[in-house]
Order: sequence, then structure tokens, then C-alpha cells
Amino acid sequence: MTLLETDLDDVPAPQGQLTLKLLASRQDTNLYGDIPGGWLVNYMDQAAELAAGREAGGRTATVAIESMDFLSPVRVGSVVSFYTQVQEIGHSSIRITVEVWVRPPHGRRLEERQKVTEARFVRVALDDNGRIRAVHS
Repeated sequence: MTLLETDLDDVPAPQGQLTLKLLASRQDTNLYGDIPGGWLVNYMDQAAELAAGREAGGRTATVAIESMDFLSPVRVGSVVSFYTQVQEIGHSSIRITVEVWVRPPHGRRLEERQKVTEARFVRVALDDNGRIRAVHS
């Protein structure tokens, strides 16, 4: 069955804006040759920082990471894409959902991809002295 033969609403797709994209390489593996979850969290935090920085017009810091589940492993050679979506903007905080999707190293089709994880990051806007400030100041 091809993509055109299925109901397009049933095909999972990333939500939000593509913010970061990279290749999982051998130098990123742990002792056992796997891509560790911490590697993903590091880049998810960077993607959240980029999205929050656009909204805050500058520096932000992570204050919380909410509800993260890992759905599948990331293999060496996978193209890893990080999608961000601003969920809520408070006085000094920004809540952002970050989704991670991979294209396997030997995917037969360009559209072949799978979701690896998602989490909500809460970031606060900071001034030049590292103190919390209003998002839109």
C-alpha cells in the first residue's frame, strides 16, 4: 500500500517547526554502540533554546522538562530532526513541545521516518545579568 492509498490523516507527521537537524554518528554512541537518551535530551534542549530565544528576543534557560517517553532507539547513521512548537507564553516563561523524528540510515523512501520521543520544555527569559525577566520586555 502506498502513501497515496492510505488516509493522509492516519499517517503520523511531526508537529511544529523544523528547528534542528543532524546525523547520529559513531562518535555519539555510548560504550555499547547505541545512541544514548542523554544525547537526544541535549539536542532537544538546544532546539527548545532556539525556539524560546526567538520568542523572548534573547537569552533563556531551562527550568523544567516535562513528561518524556522514548518510543524507539536511534541508530548510527539516522538523520535526526527536532521539531518545536510554542505551547504557552507566560510573563517570564515559555513552554515548548519538542518532538524528535528520525529517518533510518537505510530508509528506502525519503518520507520514511518515525517518532523517537517528545517532551515539553519550560524555559524562562533572562536578562544580561542572568536574572529572570519578562518575555516581552
